[in-house]
Amino acid sequence: MKNNISPRKTETFHVIHKLPSGDSPYVRAKYFQLVEKDPEAAIVLFWKAINCGDRVDSALKDMAVVMKQQDRAEEAIEAINSFRKLCSKEAQESLDNVLIDLYKKCGKLDEQIELLKQKLRMICEGELFNGKPTKTARSHGKKFQVTVKQETSRILGNLGWTYIQQKNYTAAEVVYKKAQQIDPDANKACNLCLCLIKQERYVEARSVLEEILQGKLPGSDDLKSRSRSEELLKELESFKSRLTNTIPCLDTSFEDAFIDGLDQLMNHWTTRNRSRRLPIFEEIISYRDQLAC
Repeated sequence: MKNNISPRKTETFHVIHKLPSGDSPYVRAKYFQLVEKDPEAAIVLFWKAINCGDRVDSALKDMAVVMKQQDRAEEAIEAINSFRKLCSKEAQESLDNVLIDLYKKCGKLDEQIELLKQKLRMICEGELFNGKPTKTARSHGKKFQVTVKQETSRILGNLGWTYIQQKNYTAAEVVYKKAQQIDPDANKACNLCLCLIKQERYVEARSVLEEILQGKLPGSDDLKSRSRSEELLKELESFKSRLTNTIPCLDTSFEDAFIDGLDQLMNHWTTRNRSRRLPIFEEIISYRDQLAC
C-alpha cells in the first residue's frame, strides 16, 4: 500500500502534517492517520510496522489509540498485552497510560484499579521518577515538568474515581483524602464530598465544600469546579433535616481497599530501594486507626 507521497515532497510537508520522514510502514501509517484520515488503512500499516520491527514503540501505542477511536478498544487491549514485550523499557509507562484509558473505555474497573495501583507502587519504589523530584511529561504534543506530588495525587484521584464507579465509597474516600494531603485541589475535593454524601455524612461533606466555595483550595476559581460544588451544595440542602455527623463503623475488610497495599509497600521496602525512595512517601501512613471505631 502506497501513500502517494512524492519523493520530491519537501520536509515542509512533514513538518506541517507532523509526519516523520521516510517511507517505512510506520511513516505510511502516520500519513493515513493524519493526512488521509483513513484509520482502517492506518491500522493495517501499524500492524505491518510492528511485525517488521519498524518503530515498534510508537507503532503499537499509536495503533491502540486509533483502535480506541474506532471503538475497537478490546482489540487494542489485546494488542498491547500481546506485543508490549517487543517494546523498550522506556515505552512501558506510555503503554500503561494508554491501557488505563482503554480499560476505562471498556468499563474494566478491576483492571484499571490494578494498573493504577501498579503505577503508584512504581512511583513509591523510585522506578518512574528515578529518585528525582520531577520528570518530563507530554500532553497534546507539549512537554512540561510534573512533580512526584502532582503525579501521585493525580493517579490517586483516578483511582478514587474508579472506586466511585464501583460504588465503593469508603475506599474512594480514603484514597481522595490521601490525594488531598499530598497535592490538594478543588476537583478532588468535589469527589471527596460526593463520597461523604453517599455515606450520609453530610456535615463533613459540607465542610469540604466550604473550602472550595471560600476559595481555600487550588482550582477553586475554576468555573467547572465552582459549578459542581454549587450543585453538590444544593444536593446537601435537600438533606438539611438530616445534617448529622454520625460516623459509621467502617468495615476495613472491603475488597482491594488500597490502604493495605500501601502498608505492604512500607513493610517490604528494602534497604536498596530506600536510597531511591522519595521523601513524600515517608509521609504515607495507614488510615486504619483513624477509620476504625
